[in-house]
Amino acid sequence: MIYNLLLAIVVSASIDSTTLMIGDQTDLHLQVTHDATEQVTLPVFGEQLQDGIEIVDKTIVDTLTLPDGRVQLNQYLTLTSFKDSLFAIEPIAVASGEDTFWTDPMALNIVQPFEVDTTLAITDIKDIEKAPIWWWGIIRWVLLGLLIAGLCVGGYYLWRWLESKRKPAEEPVDPDLLRPADEVALEKLDEIKAQKIWKDGKVKEYQTELTDVVREYIGRRFEVHSTEKTSDETLHEMKPLIEKDLYTRLSKMLQLADLVKFAKWHTTPDENEQALTTAYDFVNETKLVNDENGENGEKEEEEEV
Repeated sequence: MIYNLLLAIVVSASIDSTTLMIGDQTDLHLQVTHDATEQVTLPVFGEQLQDGIEIVDKTIVDTLTLPDGRVQLNQYLTLTSFKDSLFAIEPIAVASGEDTFWTDPMALNIVQPFEVDTTLAITDIKDIEKAPIWWWGIIRWVLLGLLIAGLCVGGYYLWRWLESKRKPAEEPVDPDLLRPADEVALEKLDEIKAQKIWKDGKVKEYQTELTDVVREYIGRRFEVHSTEKTSDETLHEMKPLIEKDLYTRLSKMLQLADLVKFAKWHTTPDENEQALTTAYDFVNETKLVNDENGENGEKEEEEEV
């Protein structure tokens, strides 16, 4: 241990174990205590402390402030050696300004735990043996692979078979869709006219059936999906497609039906009759007609005056 009265610097080093077996490890503790005003530089250690003594690990320098205001620096070096010898560890230098301070010298005794006959030639520990082929392991993995492949193929064909069974049968085509839209609509209107269920107090059912016929006809004739739309949406799309007077009558019929269905409106017999008449007029005035060549036209052309 070195103590300098002028700079008030104390440098010390100690080793945990001074005697080691070859390859064992021990810690060397380097400690420096100095005034807070002093600048101290510790050595930078490499892979060896000195020839024959290796540094396995080292900590970073730990700085500690003591109660009296002084500063203490601590660093640990983990040492080992693979040489049977008694080492004199050289003093470690610590610099402060232009001054250098040294630790006391130390000793480290490395002991060989067994005798080595150096007269014998170096031989392998054991002859190299060739591992036998594990045929059952190979066969087992091959069989497992074939089983997995078989399951995959079988599962695929089972899925194809189940899918073919789940295919729905083709739904029969509604015969009404093969007939002209106006013909189907007029036929349904005739049935409603013949029943006149509104006379039995079934006004809501009557208005619903009537508007359903008209909406289905609009869907087939004008490709306006009226059954999926509100009355306002239907009228909005129909406005540019039909004449103003017919549009006004259609609007009144649909609005009256909405009042009956949703607002519990009580209609008069005349209103029910007029709604049926409007439905007939709408179909008759917008239906497709055949010209002289058998082709469909929008309407019959008026004769030239």
